[in-house]
Formats: sequence, structure tokens, C-alpha cells
Amino acid sequence: MIVLAHVLIALSSVLYTSYLFLRPSKAKFYVSYGLIGLTLASGTYLVVSTHSRLLPACEAGLLYLGVVLAGLISAHYRLANASDKLH
Repeated sequence: MIVLAHVLIALSSVLYTSYLFLRPSKAKFYVSYGLIGLTLASGTYLVVSTHSRLLPACEAGLLYLGVVLAGLISAHYRLANASDKLH
């Protein structure tokens, strides 16, 4: 059950970050941060509780974080540029 929740949270996080890139706002960043935190927490729980190998889990986690953080950084730049145009 936790594996399914972990995968759904991670996919939701990637999709929400894509949406955030298209329509950035400060409030939406908190949702994205929460989804990232939930993904990391559930992944950590899965590794610890199942005694699975750490290296493959970390590789997948780092890939996930790289994709999501690239989207967040891009969304931050878009938000900054949009607010600069308003002033």
C-alpha cells in the first residue's frame, strides 16, 4: 500500500511541478515543497522498513529530485520575471 502511495505522490509532484512552471505563484510553491517532502519521507520509510538496497533507491531518488528541482528553479525564474514586468 505504501509503495502505491509513494509512486502516486511522486508522480503528482512531477505533474504539479510542470503545472507550477506554466502558472507560477508563490502559494503554489508550498504545495510542491510538501509533495517533495512526502515523497522523500515515504521513500525513506520504504527503504528502512523493507531493508532494501540503498544505492538503487538513492539513484532513483536523486533522479527524481533533479527533475523536480529543475522544474522548481525554472518556475522561480518565471515568477521573478513576471513580477519584474509588473513593476
